Amino acid sequence: MNDSNYPRFLQVRLEEALDDTPVVLIHGPRQCGKTTLAQIVGKQRGYCYLNFDDVNLVAAAKADPVGFVDRLDERVILDEIQHVPELFSSIKQSVDKNRQPGRFLLTGSANVLLLPKLSDSLAGRMDILNLHPLARCEIEGNGEGLLSELLRGNFKFSNSGKLGASLAAYILAGGFPEPLLRKSQRRKNQWYQNYVTTLVQRDIRDLARIGNLDVLPKILQLAAGQSAQLLNMSKISAPFQISRQTTASYFSLLRNIFLIDILPAWHSNRGKRLIKTPKVHMADTGLAAVLLGMTADQLESERSFLGHLLESFVYNELRRQASWATLGLNFYHYRDKDQYEVDIVIEQSGGGIIAVEVKASATVTEKDFKGLKKMQSTVGRAWKAGIVFYDGDGVLPFGGGLYAVPVSALWGDVKK
Repeated sequence: MNDSNYPRFLQVRLEEALDDTPVVLIHGPRQCGKTTLAQIVGKQRGYCYLNFDDVNLVAAAKADPVGFVDRLDERVILDEIQHVPELFSSIKQSVDKNRQPGRFLLTGSANVLLLPKLSDSLAGRMDILNLHPLARCEIEGNGEGLLSELLRGNFKFSNSGKLGASLAAYILAGGFPEPLLRKSQRRKNQWYQNYVTTLVQRDIRDLARIGNLDVLPKILQLAAGQSAQLLNMSKISAPFQISRQTTASYFSLLRNIFLIDILPAWHSNRGKRLIKTPKVHMADTGLAAVLLGMTADQLESERSFLGHLLESFVYNELRRQASWATLGLNFYHYRDKDQYEVDIVIEQSGGGIIAVEVKASATVTEKDFKGLKKMQSTVGRAWKAGIVFYDGDGVLPFGGGLYAVPVSALWGDVKK
């Protein structure tokens, strides 16, 4: 079995983009399945495939970018395009001569939108799709997940059941295809350790000139320790003999290769007492757990770590499900100066808010909804639903569009 055996629900959006846009970019972290998805669709549509992990191919493309693009097949996959940003202006020139849809299918393991040579060159000519590691509903082949149903206005939740001792196992599993296929935790851990080493030695080195590469894995580890908490850059920079500004630039590089996600604070003119500090989330809880040296037993015994990583797990699951949703969605967290907070706020473009709290407990009380109720009073008619995800046995309505829902319902069956 390999990662091609998992359904990728982003495929429908990818095919739609190739039908009407000259250049389509799939970007996301290394080893999340971009190449596999591109090749599956490319094989169906007759694409030629080129991989810029090949240093000789990179050298040829950099030596003569215009000639390189001119000699390409009519439809081509250019894998790991971040290695040759010199090609972007040549692709633009080629597209301006021939705007036929689906000519270039690009993949990138770094956020190429931040590269200066791309910022203007492909504006209006390229569709960008974010591919994340696998969502649980993709791993288990169980439909497109709960978020799509919520966006359709379906709040008939299924009683998916308690995860119990397996909750920690789900968090440790994460969503990268390769470690999911490895049988022992020791072999899974080895994959993650090799993964971080390869990223630092190759992708980071390509993106920026850094004198002390050894610092980056340590910064990543400290970020993992802050997952699902307010970002504290001073705390991250404290152990190193480098400035806070330098630490922040290193942190940005780790964001640019999609290992760390920043969740901004929700704000509104009606909420003038809101905290504006963003939260940090590791982009995959399997990676976070390995960086922190956490086993399933340790997570079970250290409930604060379990709570933080479960919040990141739920956040990642919702972000992954959002990537194939048809509506534009923005993610935030909510916190005000009176200490009312909401872990995850999902706002639809054009209005509509779904707010989410996450609990590692099997019980839920009225007190767990206080942040949701405060936000509900702030947003008024934009409110669609407030959910407390907990590790319980069933769905509990708490009135006024508020629900306690088992974590397992995120990827379980939903009543139609």
